[in-house]
Amino acid sequence: QVQLVESGGGLVQPGGSLRLSCASSGSIFSIIAMGWYRQAPGKQRDLVATITSGGTTNYADSVKGRFTISRDNAKKTVYLQMNSLKPEDTAIYYCNTARSLALLSKQGSYWGQGTQVTVSS
Repeated sequence: QVQLVESGGGLVQPGGSLRLSCASSGSIFSIIAMGWYRQAPGKQRDLVATITSGGTTNYADSVKGRFTISRDNAKKTVYLQMNSLKPEDTAIYYCNTARSLALLSKQGSYWGQGTQVTVSS
C-alpha cells in the first residue's frame, strides 16, 4: 500500500509561483512513475505532468514552459514548481503514482488527497 500526501497549495496572484510537494510512504519510490493531475470545478481530472523513474518528464501543453516536475528519490518526494500562474490554473492538484508510466491514473494506481491551488487577484 502506498500513501501520498500533497502540500504547498494556496492562494496566489496571477503571475505568481507555488511549489507543490507530494511525499510517498512507498518503499519502492525510486523505481516508480509519478504524476501530477488537476481538476477544476465541473471539469474532468487532467494530466499536468509526469516523471519516470529515470527522470524523463512530460507536460500538458497548457503548462509547458511554466511548470517543472522533479523528484527526490532519497526523500521519496515529487515536486511541481509552478511559475507564471494564471487564473485558469485554479484547481485541486492531485499526486498519482504507479509502477509504470502507462499505469498512471489507471485503476489500481494511488492518489493523494489533493491540494487546492487558487490563482486570483
